[in-house]
Formats: sequence, structure tokens, C-alpha cells
Amino acid sequence: MAGKRIRIGVDIGGTFTDLQILDEATGAIAPFKLPTTPEDPSIGLMDGIKGAAAKYGFALAEVGYVLHGTTIATNAVLERKLARGALVTTEGFEDVLEIGRHSRKDIYSVWPQPAPVLIERDRRLGFRERMRATGAAETAPTEAGAQAVIDRLRGMEVDSVAVCLLHAYANPAHEEYLGERIARALPGLALSLSSQISPEIREYERTSTTVLNALLQPVVRAYMGRLARRMEDERFAPRLLIVQSNGGVCSPETAAREPARLLLSGPSGGAMAALDLSRTLGEHNIIGVDMGGTSFDVSVVRDDRIEVVTQGEIDRLPVRMPMVEIRTIGAGGGSIARVGAGGQMTVGPESAGARPGPVCYGRGGQEPTVTDANLLLGRLDAQYFLGGAMALDLDGACRAVATKIAAPLGIDADAAAAGILRIANTSLAAAVRLSLFEKGLDPRDFTLLSFGGAGSIHACAVADELGIRRIVFPVDASTFSASGILMADIEHAFARSGVRPFDATALRSLQDMAAALRAQANDRLAEDGVAPGDRRLELLIDLRYKGQAFELTVPWPEATVDEAALAAVAERFHRQHERRFSYANRADRVEMVTLRLNAIGRLARPETKPDVAPPDGAPQGARDVYLDGTRRSVPVWRRPAIGAVTRIAGPAIVEEDYTTLLVAPGWTLRRVAQGHLMATREGET
Repeated sequence: MAGKRIRIGVDIGGTFTDLQILDEATGAIAPFKLPTTPEDPSIGLMDGIKGAAAKYGFALAEVGYVLHGTTIATNAVLERKLARGALVTTEGFEDVLEIGRHSRKDIYSVWPQPAPVLIERDRRLGFRERMRATGAAETAPTEAGAQAVIDRLRGMEVDSVAVCLLHAYANPAHEEYLGERIARALPGLALSLSSQISPEIREYERTSTTVLNALLQPVVRAYMGRLARRMEDERFAPRLLIVQSNGGVCSPETAAREPARLLLSGPSGGAMAALDLSRTLGEHNIIGVDMGGTSFDVSVVRDDRIEVVTQGEIDRLPVRMPMVEIRTIGAGGGSIARVGAGGQMTVGPESAGARPGPVCYGRGGQEPTVTDANLLLGRLDAQYFLGGAMALDLDGACRAVATKIAAPLGIDADAAAAGILRIANTSLAAAVRLSLFEKGLDPRDFTLLSFGGAGSIHACAVADELGIRRIVFPVDASTFSASGILMADIEHAFARSGVRPFDATALRSLQDMAAALRAQANDRLAEDGVAPGDRRLELLIDLRYKGQAFELTVPWPEATVDEAALAAVAERFHRQHERRFSYANRADRVEMVTLRLNAIGRLARPETKPDVAPPDGAPQGARDVYLDGTRRSVPVWRRPAIGAVTRIAGPAIVEEDYTTLLVAPGWTLRRVAQGHLMATREGET
């Protein structure tokens, strides 16, 4: 990295591509933003890097790292733009995907919707073998059986295959036997083994994860290939790292081999940035809300910790691997407003995206959106969108709202636009409320952290609905997720399942499992070029009371695996269980389910430029803004004019290059540490 002074974090969203550029020589950080190119996101990525180089005066040859968050895997699943695949499983278990779990979320629905099944029955193949839960082989595989599977796969014209055999987490020998023969006979086929991608108990979740990984492999591999060729054409050769769902980064080769780890790639950057900012400001409980053009993501920092769950889901499909806990709804600046046949207005979840985008983008959009409503009501400046790089069509937005919303409802355009925002804000508040209520938490105990290009203009209204009295608007709020990506480390997650009593009888097997996981982790970090001194290995364990059907993941703080450590970890489990569920049964037997290890390869963490408060300024002007049922003249500030002692009482507008902040009546805005802004409700200190 000698002579490579520039580090770039990239977050490619559904509507915009966000960049944060760090000059390691000076510690200066700067944002850049441009529309996403949905036909090939790598086009927007390279255009953004070249645009940032021109704007900030660096050469492509000076870029040492590009850390890339992407929605390529997420979008492929949601839009069903997946490879054609097959599943091979133990004979008699071909219908695991369809059987799923018997739990129902929509318990009052007369017509409940079953979970999607990504591989049809005629492409789910049985393989004669049997491994016991102990790891002992009951029925050995045969060459004839393997050849029969290969022959059927050859005739199916599939691009990928998932292999998920019974109890392969306990002993992967049969999966490896079959996988080796498939790879040798059909070398062009993308292959995923459950023992490599998700070596954990629970057959349905393990199968679902392996299938998702297999169907995503050709998609992500093709994208990585296009990106590599585009970078090569530009003679651009930084170290490229891809953001994973757990907030860490990995090599493009790992991403192409294990693409299921990318399903929350972009949003995890915002969650990690929220965690870092909570520590900077001493705000120990923060709700991070990221509102972009397409989606609204909620992450919770509680007691300076952000939850990493061992299982998530996408479009009702379980994914059994570590990921930052984030709730996402389809609500953003591009969310489309419509009036139904019964005269009821809805907003979202469908989005206008980047192409054509909201009507005001002037790219052919015909349906009014949240952004159009904000523009019509004066909350956005048509001439200062993206710092003036993109002029908005105010007349087009007004026509769309008037004809598609106001006329059917028999109201004026201002009232219609205000209604769009009211519905959108209610949806945003509901997502936050649900994220906290399901954990037994009260929104009033939290500070709202608002980021994303569209979030700051809605933050006060959402906070009012939730009873929250403090809001943080971070520096470069629009590209905040990219700033979290910018400081990420290489991270890999490994796991081994084995259900047994968590006591001295399990000590030997725990020691063996921990040693095997550490060896696996060190091998992977060595492949990544991480020096031994820059490695950190963290053990965790999933524990439960005997008879429970769920576990809690407990950190293993001690470096050794001995009887004293077992007792300390067991007591930590009891305390964690009591905090989560209000009781602990210390007399009950505790079971271990899965031992986990996080392998972290620390990247060099450059010093950033210390904050220097600018001199106090004044509003640059005013404009008419529709608030509380009437239009009124509201002062407009530029963010650099907010100095150390400036106090801005709402209503007011604060503009910066890539986002606009609305200070609602009853709120006061001031500058706090590191240049971040904080709004407080009347009566709050």
C-alpha cells in the first residue's frame, strides 16, 4: 500500500451509489454521491470513483483500498433473478424445503402464504447415504449412487447445485465425497456444500441457506467478473474488499464462493457506523434509521452494543449465518403513492428506484413519490439537489401529485402531498416501534440517529410520533453507511454444532472444537494476507436450557477452555437469559448447541482529521414551506454556517450537498462533538 493514500468506502443502494473518501495523508473525509446504474452497478461504482477523483484531486493510482457494500445478492433474491439450480439431499429428505417449519406468522389469515420454494420438486434429488447426529456413518455412499446423481444433474441443464446431506454438520465426509465427484464430473457447475457454508443443526434452515448460496454463486461471480474487467480497463488496481452481513469485509473470491454472506451487505455498514458514533457521542442507546431512495433500515445500539444474530431471513427465506440485526421495510424517497378504488391512499412499498425514479427526476417517472411530495411542499430545493448536480422538475412533481392523488381525493395538491408524508412517517415510526417493542424496549429511552439521503427531512416527525426527544444528524448523513464501511475490518465467521450437556463432560470435545475452529480461522486469515499480530479470534457459544427450542449466543471472554471458563460462561448465560426473558433457572441443565468463532483481521486504521468548528454564520435566505396545514417563510441554512454556539429553533431548513434537514417547530438544533448536529425537543437539555 506504499504511496496509496486514498481509501474509499462504497455503498451501492437501489437508487443512489454513496462514496466516502478518506485521504490517509491528511485524515480528511469527503462524500460523493451519484445515481445507481441498476443495469450494472459496477458502472456507477467506477463513475463515482472517477467523479470523486476529479472533484477532490487524487489519481486512481493513489487508491489503496476500495471497500464495497452491495445489494447485488439481496436484489437477486427479491427479484428472483437467480441461477437455475438443483438440490441434492439424503434420500427421503427431498421435501425439507417445502415442509419448512410449522410456525405461522399470519395466524389469523384464511389463506396463509407458504414460504417460497426456490427449487422445484423435479430438481430435488435424493442420494442414498445416512449419517447419524453423532457423526457416525450408518449408510455409506456408493460410486453408483454418486454417478446416478451426476447423470441426472447433467440432463437438467442447471447452473448450480446445493448439496445438503443429513447431519453433515456433525461429519462432512459424505458431503465431501459427493461434492468432489460432482466437481470433477461437472466442472462448470457452481457447487455449495452445507458443511462449508452453514455447518449447523436444523435441517430446514441449513438447506435454505445452502440453496440460496448455490443460486447466488453465478450471479455474484458474474458481477465480480464485470467489476474486475471494468477496473482493469481503467487501470485501476486497489485492494478490493466486499462488505458482508456481519459488518466485516472479505475478498472478492470469498464473496463469489459464499455470496449468501452478502445479503445485508450495504445496511450493515450503517449499523456499524451507528455503533461507532454512539461511542463517540456517549449516547449509549441509539436507534439508527437509514432512509434512502428505496428502503428504510432500522438498527438498534443498546448499551454500546449492536446485536449480531445467528439467523436472519430474506423474503421469508431463512439464512443461517451471522448478520447484524436490521429491520428493513420498503419505504424511501422513491416510494410510490397511489389512491385505490375505495379512495384509500397508500405509500410504498413499491419504489420508483433510480430508473425512472421519482417524477421530479425527469427520467420518465409518472407516479408521485415521497420525494415529489417533499419537493412540492418546499422542503427540497429544486436547484440544489445533489449539491446542484441534478436539477429537479418541480412542475412535473406538482402535476403528478395533483392528478394522481389530489384529484381522486377531492383535495388540493398541498394537502395531498402532506398526506403522502404523513402516511410515510407513520410507516417509518411503526418499523422503529416494532424493532424496540419486540425486545421490551421503550423508544423514549433512545436517541434517534437519522441518516441516508432521505432520512433527515422526516426525522423530527418520526421522533414526535415515537416520543423521542433527541435526534442526531451525523456528518455526511447521506453517505453515513459508506463511512461505516470505510472503517471495516476483514471478518470471517466459523461454527461447529454439537448438542451435549454444557458441563465438565463436554470439556474435551469443546477443546477439540475450539482448536479446529482456530486452525480454520488462521488458515483463512493467512489466505487474506493478515499478519499474525493483526488477528483477533473471538469465541462464542449457543446455549439453552434442556428442552428449549431456541438458544442464546454468549461470548466466551476467557482465552482458555477449561472448567473455570465453563462455569463463568454458564453464569453469563443465566444472566443474559434473565435480561432477555425476565427469569433464569440456575438449577436446570444447560445444553450447548453450537460453538462459534469470529476471526477478525485488523486493517490499518488511519487517523481522521480532528473537527474544527466553523465560525458562526447566518441563514442564507428563506423559502415557503408547507407546515401544519399552511405555507410559511422558513429560514434556510447551509450546514457549514452552523458554528459552536449556533442555536437554530424550528422551523428551519438545513441544506448540505447530498441531503436536507428539516428542523420542525418545537425542536432546536445545535452542533455537538466532531461536527455532528443534535436536535432536542422543547424542555430537553
